Amino acid sequence: MREKKHRSVLLSKWTKTKVLLGSSEVRPFILDTRKFSKPNLKTMLEAYNMIYIKPEIGTYGKGVTRAERLNTGEYTYQIETKVKTFRDFDAFHRSLLKIKGKKSYLIQKGIHLVKYNKRRFDIRVMVQLSPKGTWETTGLIGRVAQPGKIVTNYHNGGKLMDVRRLFSAHLTSTDMERVIHTLEKLGVNTAKHLHKKYPGFRQIGLDVGFDRSWTPRIIEVNTNPDPYIFNKLSDKSVYRKVMRYRAITWKKQRNRH
Repeated sequence: MREKKHRSVLLSKWTKTKVLLGSSEVRPFILDTRKFSKPNLKTMLEAYNMIYIKPEIGTYGKGVTRAERLNTGEYTYQIETKVKTFRDFDAFHRSLLKIKGKKSYLIQKGIHLVKYNKRRFDIRVMVQLSPKGTWETTGLIGRVAQPGKIVTNYHNGGKLMDVRRLFSAHLTSTDMERVIHTLEKLGVNTAKHLHKKYPGFRQIGLDVGFDRSWTPRIIEVNTNPDPYIFNKLSDKSVYRKVMRYRAITWKKQRNRH
């Protein structure tokens, strides 16, 4: 029973956000996130003009909605490829409630993701316990959204790409290596802090986005990340390492039981 509760707690994006806000090293990279409510919706749109609304528990980008307050005073949102626009806030809010239903949703500050060939992208940072029992960033992979879509997830039509190829369209080689180093360090710091509170997991996947300032922003932390996406990279050594670390930690867990 305790294990089941423990698992469900780790699925909650809200719980993970609150835990990570307790880390001085990770906090600066976390986007402002609040529980969905009418006052929070209004406040967040007034503060940021563009926000993302997402299920507290969910995967593959399902139910993720991008909402904006336009200069005309109108409100608009996009879910999948469907866009709706409203003249007043109350009608906009009522329509979002229909999408939400009885599920718990969160509102997150939106960032205008950098693009590759006019398509938004973010980065999945894979972090795993090494055979020595230390946290290590074992893989980085870019996720490029399908044209017209707001989510980058591979299971939602996103394309997987080498991060250096994505970054080289925007950054010098020196800046690129600096950004990659920052991502690797952020991944380790995030895993260490989450692990203090929830020692049960052995790997995490950070979804990190960048706007034009090139400051990493944690969009989400997944405690059961898909390792097989790394097989899509031409450099198979990354995938082999991810799977080797995964097999070792599974073996250790089985031996304990």
